[in-house]
Amino acid sequence: MSAVTTVPLSAVKLTNKDYESDQEVRWCPGCGDYAILRQTQKVLADLDIPREKHVFVSGIGCSSRFPYYMNTYGFHTIHGRAPAFATGIKCVQPDLTVWIATGDGDALSIGGNHLIHIIRRNVGVKILLFNNRIYGLTKGQYSPTSSFGKLTASTPMGSPDHPLNPLSLALGCEATFVARTLDRDLEHLGQTLHAAAKHKGTAFVEILQNCNVFNDGEWFEYTDKATKPLSTLRLEDGQPLVYGQNKERGIRLNRFTLEPVDMSKGEAKIEDLMKADSSDLNQALALSRISGKDGLPLPIGVLYKVERNCFEDDVVGQVRKAQAEKPSKNDIDSLLRAGETWTVS
Repeated sequence: MSAVTTVPLSAVKLTNKDYESDQEVRWCPGCGDYAILRQTQKVLADLDIPREKHVFVSGIGCSSRFPYYMNTYGFHTIHGRAPAFATGIKCVQPDLTVWIATGDGDALSIGGNHLIHIIRRNVGVKILLFNNRIYGLTKGQYSPTSSFGKLTASTPMGSPDHPLNPLSLALGCEATFVARTLDRDLEHLGQTLHAAAKHKGTAFVEILQNCNVFNDGEWFEYTDKATKPLSTLRLEDGQPLVYGQNKERGIRLNRFTLEPVDMSKGEAKIEDLMKADSSDLNQALALSRISGKDGLPLPIGVLYKVERNCFEDDVVGQVRKAQAEKPSKNDIDSLLRAGETWTVS
């Protein structure tokens, strides 16, 4: 009788299908979330990490259904608190790959305080911020990123608020990885998610996502084939900042101001243009301030990337140091009775 050969699960090559759960995906037909889900599943399969090593955490909102649709571990938590749960998970099990799926309402309104602290601490999680500039799940109220004057169910006379800038916020919190991508550019979306997955530390990715029910077409200028060559700027490290149908336009630095130029009209030469440098914080801050409505194309890609100690590594290091310095009994009873204790008779 021949011996039975077993193959460890970690040695089995996973595919996109392996990351699809048995739950019915219940987003509105045509929602940009579908594209993000599929590309995330594809990236995870390409990473070749055991499926049980992935955890998805979410708060409340359309995007927060994400953990149900991933065949991994997951937590559907409470409104705006996904960063707190993700921080705890990563500190207790630092070997896990932890992802946060959140929206502009969940992360930037009630969850804003949690978001800034997970970023400044550089916890090793990947934050996917689905930005559709609207509250979708609660039926179309304006969100922290909605444009000024936006007409919605909660602002029938137009929003009196100026929109919050997610990328500038992340950079201001000393983020170590900041990027922007689009739901309708599948290749770019996949590349950006892959870069975020490889980063050690907090990877913050803003995904411009279409809500075809309550805010349809909000980002179409940057995704439509006819308009995106002039309206978007693809960032590639070491390459000049060029855009346009034939890459005839570019951006140069005029003193402290980013200035668009048309090389076909002799306004500048290719060597006059700025080059993308994701290690340059000042450049990243300047690029993050471009609104896409100020005569400059909207930057997409990795704006900033730097290496820094991760929060969970420092926390685990402190725990190990304390254990080494006090190698006493580690049972709960002895810990409770350690130090200054007394008995009341």
